[in-house]
Amino acid sequence: QVQLVESGGGLVQAGDSLRLSCAASGRTFSARAMAWFRQAPGKEREFVAAITWSGGRTAYADSVKGRFTISRDNAKNMVYLQMNSLKPEDTAVYYCAADRLPYTSVVPTTTRGYDYWGQGTQVTVSS
Repeated sequence: QVQLVESGGGLVQAGDSLRLSCAASGRTFSARAMAWFRQAPGKEREFVAAITWSGGRTAYADSVKGRFTISRDNAKNMVYLQMNSLKPEDTAVYYCAADRLPYTSVVPTTTRGYDYWGQGTQVTVSS
């Protein structure tokens, strides 16, 4: 089992940067792909970024490519999302998620691929 706790959200202005953190507990964390999703009011939860269990491969939504970077530190059981050049449309609750299967070589990009979720952290970008 994996428990996830996000932090680092806040209120920023357009063009600013934020770094989200996800602290994981559980012995299988380092074996699982990890992802960030986000959900804006009235919208479905959408994929943002993902990283394989080894950190060797990443995937990004087109809307954040070139601005966001996902990374992980398996020794510390942490996953990060560095968000640069933030836009008002990035405003959402951001969720950390862990893959339902260990040691997958392809990271899922839909919510169905993830069984473990954090409680979310709010990111608000003002114009």
